[in-house]
Amino acid sequence: MRPFRTHTGIVAPLDRSDVDTDQIVPKQFLKRVERAGFGEVLFNDWRFEPDGRQRVDFVLNLAHFRRATILVTGRNFGCGSSREHAPWALEDFGFRVIVAPSFADIFASNCMKIGLLPVALDDAIVARALEIATWRPGAEMTVDLERERVSMDGEIDVPFSVDPFARRRLLEGLDDIALTLRQEAAIAAYEASMGTS
Repeated sequence: MRPFRTHTGIVAPLDRSDVDTDQIVPKQFLKRVERAGFGEVLFNDWRFEPDGRQRVDFVLNLAHFRRATILVTGRNFGCGSSREHAPWALEDFGFRVIVAPSFADIFASNCMKIGLLPVALDDAIVARALEIATWRPGAEMTVDLERERVSMDGEIDVPFSVDPFARRRLLEGLDDIALTLRQEAAIAAYEASMGTS
C-alpha cells in the first residue's frame, strides 16, 4: 500500500453520526470479488435517486467536493457490520483520511490495513471543521502523520494520536502481506528445518 506521511486535501463535510457500513456500501453491491470499483457505489442510497440520477443535495455530488480527499463526519462512523468493502469504497472514491469524533473499532482497523487513515478528534474540533468545510467550499486540511497533527485554514491546529504499530505500518506502507514478507528469511529457515527433520 502507499505510505502515508502527510496529506493535504479538500474536505467534504458529512454531518451525520452513526453512519453504518450498510450506508457506506449497501448490501446489494457485496457480490463483487475484486477490491476495485466500490467507489462508484459509495453512499449509493444517499448519492442517487432510485432511477439512478444523482441527488443534487448530497455533499459528494456537489462540484466543489468532487475532488475531496478528506471526509469529516460525525461520531461512531463505520458502525454496523465488519465488511471490508466500506473502507475499500472510501479509498476507491479518492479519500485518504476520515476525520470523526469516534469510529467503530473494526472499521478503523480495516481502514489502517489499506492505508486509509481514520483520525479521531474532539467533538468541538470536528464541529468546527464541518463548519469551515460547509461555509468555505474547497477548504483544505493537512493531516501530518509523522508529527501527528491536523491543521485547517489557520483555525485548527491540533494533535491526534494513532496506535504506534498502526502508525509505523502506515508511514512505511506495510499491508499484512508486506509485514509477513519482512519475515521471509525466518519463514524459509523454519520451512527448511521442517523439511529435514
